Amino acid sequence: MCNTCGCNLTDGNRHLLLAPAYPKKQREVSAEAVLHGLLDQNDRQARSNREILDAHGILVINLMSSPGAGKTTLLETTIKALQARWRIGVIEGDLETENDAMRIRAHGVPVVQITTGTACHLDAHLLAPALAQMPLEQLDILFVENVGNLVCPASFDLGHHLNVTLLSFAEGDDKPAKYPVMFRAADLLLITKQDLQPYMDDFSPDRAEACLRQLASDAPLIILSGRSGMGMDAWLAWLDEQLARHRASLARGESTRPRVERAGRILHHPAEVVFRAVRTHDAH
Repeated sequence: MCNTCGCNLTDGNRHLLLAPAYPKKQREVSAEAVLHGLLDQNDRQARSNREILDAHGILVINLMSSPGAGKTTLLETTIKALQARWRIGVIEGDLETENDAMRIRAHGVPVVQITTGTACHLDAHLLAPALAQMPLEQLDILFVENVGNLVCPASFDLGHHLNVTLLSFAEGDDKPAKYPVMFRAADLLLITKQDLQPYMDDFSPDRAEACLRQLASDAPLIILSGRSGMGMDAWLAWLDEQLARHRASLARGESTRPRVERAGRILHHPAEVVFRAVRTHDAH
């Protein structure tokens, strides 16, 4: 996919590709070097983002899934349940519209919408200006709802701390086997839309977990429904535990690092797209 769509180029990092740091001669010689430079720049920005967030004691959770797995509904129910206990903020990522941000804003929490245009994931450079718009001094937990996509989001460090991957009963239970990059990166797997289980008898949570374990993943698994509230207690308890662990780490001068799937970077190698972008820029 990424060999043709060039999804590693976003409005957040495009200026780096066209910057003087990559002179015309170098760009013509090695698009691969330029691409690796973009990924390295992403990691540097991610470290900067995480330092800012750690200074405020905020736990940042990156929510990833295919479109329609229930990320926004889960957030709405989570906010209602935790709002009296923890101060919550949300950053929404979508290609277009502020539909999800409007839903979250109705619950009275700070939210920033990132529209990526054509990019099918968020990156650290897109997150940085969104963080500048958030009242960080007033937050305990910040959720980042990534663009719906079961491939690319797992390969980019945003400066967050933990990855939570959602898989709904409306999807196939073999998704972890089909999309290993995404599910290897998960610190927690949520099987969502449990209220649909009686109607989706071809989806087996046991088979989904078996596929996950075949990836050598020890991530815990929770089955829930954001709409009905089933299973939410286990999810909320996990959040409480992770925030406590994160703040204990910060007290020791350490941080929490997400599982970033380095193997997924192989997918982000659109040399012909890099060349095309450079040539277009040089023509002007």
